Amino acid sequence: MTSTVPALGVRTAEGSALQAVLLDMDGTLVDTEGFWWDVEAEVFAALGHALDESWRHVVVGGPMTRSAGFLIEATGADITLAELTVLLNKGFEERIDQALPLMPGAARLLAELSEQNIPTALVSASHRRIIDRVMACLGPQYFALSVAGDEVARTKPHPDPYLVAAAGLGADPTRCAVVEDTATGIAAAEAAGCHVVAVPSVAPIAPAARRTVVTSLEEVDLAFLRGLITAA
Repeated sequence: MTSTVPALGVRTAEGSALQAVLLDMDGTLVDTEGFWWDVEAEVFAALGHALDESWRHVVVGGPMTRSAGFLIEATGADITLAELTVLLNKGFEERIDQALPLMPGAARLLAELSEQNIPTALVSASHRRIIDRVMACLGPQYFALSVAGDEVARTKPHPDPYLVAAAGLGADPTRCAVVEDTATGIAAAEAAGCHVVAVPSVAPIAPAARRTVVTSLEEVDLAFLRGLITAA
């Protein structure tokens, strides 16, 4: 499996201002943001607590420690963060073993980036055990490396995951295109200096400097990504 170890010798995209493409996982490439919420609801129901739907926007797209910690505090459930993390990962794995729906346009975009030899990394707040399981379905050959939330000192919304990914690909973060679906991931990518393509999955996201909002990955291809970096 790919990892956060720098991929020595990976060449950047020559002849273009675009040097690498860094992709989020849940809600961006795979339609799994709802899976996490369903698992959280089931786990807390077993503990005797109902989750408020309004909490969904708080936990979406964030690191496990933040989401799980928030839900423990909000419900007052008698469970430790470590225990809850194990239950949530287990429940999520069971779901993706049954089905792993891709977001529209994801398979085509990954294939195009691979065919054109564009250095590509998967950057997620999910743990390594989850990322490896998802990449096995997506095709690990599409990613030169991957960065997991439990492998960096500070995960999203901090810039560290994207800085690690860019360094591992030998790319300048300002010449990397990031595809994200949540405000947490976008904050991380923008703090790293990357140009962001936002594909909102749960909450609306507004356009901003170095941020382009689209409705689906079906609007995104290599020419589109190169154009963004060149224009910037």
